[in-house]
Amino acid sequence: MKKTLVFGASLKPNRYSHVAVKRLLANQIETEAFGLKEGRIDSVSIKTDLKNINNIHTLTLYIGPERQVSYYDGILALSPKRVIFNPGTENPELYDLLEKEGIEVEVACTLVLLGTGQY
Repeated sequence: MKKTLVFGASLKPNRYSHVAVKRLLANQIETEAFGLKEGRIDSVSIKTDLKNINNIHTLTLYIGPERQVSYYDGILALSPKRVIFNPGTENPELYDLLEKEGIEVEVACTLVLLGTGQY
């Protein structure tokens, strides 16, 4: 599997982004995490800067549309092959920006995709 970036990763174990990191690792998917606070989820360090993140195949979003705006350039600069918009992150404006760059947009739940073998 190709590398996934959990965008909006949380140190709080009850957050879906935290669970996603754990499930990606359990599925042996190379995983990176970006969030507001540095820390670790198992073997994954949460980074607070996008500069040293590269070679991302899939970016899975866990921040709401209003907070995404300030990250548009950073997300596009990562040039992922696809971006998964988890429930609550749907954003048609960002869909358009991504699709213009040839980046696949998927509106789905990462946890469901992993659980059903569709990831």
